[in-house]
Amino acid sequence: MGDEERKGPEEADGAAAQAAAEAAAKARAEAAAKAKAAKEAAEAAKPAWEREPKIPEWEEAGGDPIAAALAERHGASLLSARTLAGDLVLAVERDAIREVARSLHDEHGFTMLIDICGADYPDREGPRFEVVYHLMNLDSCRRVRLRVSTDEDSPVPSLVPLWRGANWPEREAFDMYGIGFADHPDMTRILMWEGFEGHPLRKDFPVEGIETGAAIYPEYYEEAAGPVTGTGTGWKPPRDEEGAAGAAEDA
Repeated sequence: MGDEERKGPEEADGAAAQAAAEAAAKARAEAAAKAKAAKEAAEAAKPAWEREPKIPEWEEAGGDPIAAALAERHGASLLSARTLAGDLVLAVERDAIREVARSLHDEHGFTMLIDICGADYPDREGPRFEVVYHLMNLDSCRRVRLRVSTDEDSPVPSLVPLWRGANWPEREAFDMYGIGFADHPDMTRILMWEGFEGHPLRKDFPVEGIETGAAIYPEYYEEAAGPVTGTGTGWKPPRDEEGAAGAAEDA
């Protein structure tokens, strides 16, 4: 009689359960080892900057060929040249911004204007505002930032003659910060309405907003009675009186 025949039913069931548990544990261990190996392989395949990310640091761009060419061409109008995470960042005299941008566009392939942003530094010495231009060379995928310092009474030369797409971003900087742009074809507000007092992205603008008393959709609301700041009134689609009446009759 074999060993299995000599074992009772309960003992046989216990042995089978133990064998199944051991097999399951082995399978889990193999799966865990496989997952660990895959994770280690994926980690090893990452570039060094991704395996050990570091906070980018500012570096002088003394050896950068574009910075050197611009410095030679524009001289003292180029105030500084640094790099951050591979991007070239140039501080430029306000009145020279168009010509520096033209050089980047015509001579260095930076034909794409990504964006124009404003910034407010009310506590620093010197001009309060900055205008930051983001350019890109689509062939090399390199980006350049141009920084110009200015104040409320000193318009910055518009870049619309170089990029028509500069039109709206310059208007937004004017609307939100009060930064003017000389030779702009339509230097008017773009987000706030004409007559609005203040510039919402300035640091001294109240974060809770201001009470304007302005009505929204005055054809549906009484004057100065529409949804306004701080009232908690939400806009609802206006009812078509004729359509509403017809629906009531059909009902």
